[in-house]
Amino acid sequence: MPLEPMTQIQKKILVTAAILGAITVIIGAFGAHGLKKLVDEAAVSSFETGVRYQMYHVFALLFLGMVTGISEATHKWVFRLFLLGVLLFSGSIYLLALQDVVSFTVSFLGPITPIGGSLLIIGWFRLAWGLYSLK
Repeated sequence: MPLEPMTQIQKKILVTAAILGAITVIIGAFGAHGLKKLVDEAAVSSFETGVRYQMYHVFALLFLGMVTGISEATHKWVFRLFLLGVLLFSGSIYLLALQDVVSFTVSFLGPITPIGGSLLIIGWFRLAWGLYSLK
């Protein structure tokens, strides 16, 4: 059974997922090996949550990039929502976990984490709608 040709947005999503996957492994390795020397156990646990959710969304992006039949609009919206959601959710968690190490205050990022999480949730609902709308 021949594969359908890949669209440009699918290619962009898959390349981004691959790069984000590599970055996630690097960040996770830092969290597993170097972070424990710098911060307390609660910060390490929080950091690991950021890594876990980032990797979940790498897998989701890989799925999104490979699925055919859904609209280009669905691909684009879910891609944007997941990417921005990961940046805000996981990124803010990383910085908050490292706040004892960085030389500037990052407590203002506290409200950013739930905004990122909300974008991830909206992305999942947008994907569900795109899949439900298939003919």
